[in-house]
Amino acid sequence: MIAGGLATPALITQVLIAKYCDHTPLYRQAQIFARHGVDLARSTLAGWVGGACWWLDALQDRLCRNVFASGYLFADDTPVPVLDPGRGRTKTGRLWVYARDERPWAGPEPPVAVYLFAPDRKAARPAAHLAQFNGVLHVDGYTGFEQLTVKGDIVLAACWAHTRRKFYDVVEATGSPVATEALRRIAEIYAVEAEVGGQSPAHRLATRRSRSKRIVDGLRTWLEAQLPRVPGRSTLAEAIRYALTRWTGLTRFLGDGRVELDTNPVERAIRPVALGRKNHLFAGSDGGGARWATLCSLIETAKLNDVEPYAYLRDVLNRMVDGHPINRLDDLLPWAWKAGNPVTT
Repeated sequence: MIAGGLATPALITQVLIAKYCDHTPLYRQAQIFARHGVDLARSTLAGWVGGACWWLDALQDRLCRNVFASGYLFADDTPVPVLDPGRGRTKTGRLWVYARDERPWAGPEPPVAVYLFAPDRKAARPAAHLAQFNGVLHVDGYTGFEQLTVKGDIVLAACWAHTRRKFYDVVEATGSPVATEALRRIAEIYAVEAEVGGQSPAHRLATRRSRSKRIVDGLRTWLEAQLPRVPGRSTLAEAIRYALTRWTGLTRFLGDGRVELDTNPVERAIRPVALGRKNHLFAGSDGGGARWATLCSLIETAKLNDVEPYAYLRDVLNRMVDGHPINRLDDLLPWAWKAGNPVTT
């Protein structure tokens, strides 16, 4: 698997899973190996990671093609520190995350989380990633996403969880009765949504129109009435304006049973990155950030499909080294692999 190396796919997979699934940095892994009498430098382990990604990058490309062919996606990004040797410190890179999860509306496609590394947070990054995407994109309040709607082939669904969080922060800070009432009304919307989880898009849409629309319309009228009554520079006014300026995106779910209320699927996909960021401390380079993205994509998508990550990556690497046909790479995507390996999942 590694040119001139003795490490087997099983051993290399153990290193990958320990770092990118269980968040154990390479220097700690080297210490663990040393306790067992095995002298492996951190640089050797890093070389194994790079060698594995030489094989796995092809699957990352197939995951991207699969997910960006969808019509409904969730998008977000999160910072990752990257070593910047020329300046003697770290710089801030980004992992852009795109998730598909059709389970809430019983859709046919398997869940996926794709991670892509970029050195910055410019709006050009998601524009490039989503160049072939057409459909509904669930997003937070990042203004860079607005540029994606210019051509008309992408529409944005705004996040009720982020909207709710604005009012929650006001309640925590000031105990505002207006913010408390906003939270109560938003909770009513979520209560209806909880009843239709896993139902067909038609059923979800009918329920939303018969029950949620009245609550949402009432909330907008009430917010518009409250805004002139509160100090214009207050955090409460900011929370109200945040909701009203995104109202078209927030109400997208009332016209499509496949649209979700929030971006929680991609928020959940970001949590492992946060754990890794805490334990790894930083990526060694932009290339290290790209490898982090590739392995996160495969490991987290495996987990989303109830596939054990170690068994999956070990078998995939073995097959690729043994000459798996290049025109059958889709057979190695986590859900397809699971279908062919039911005993090991």
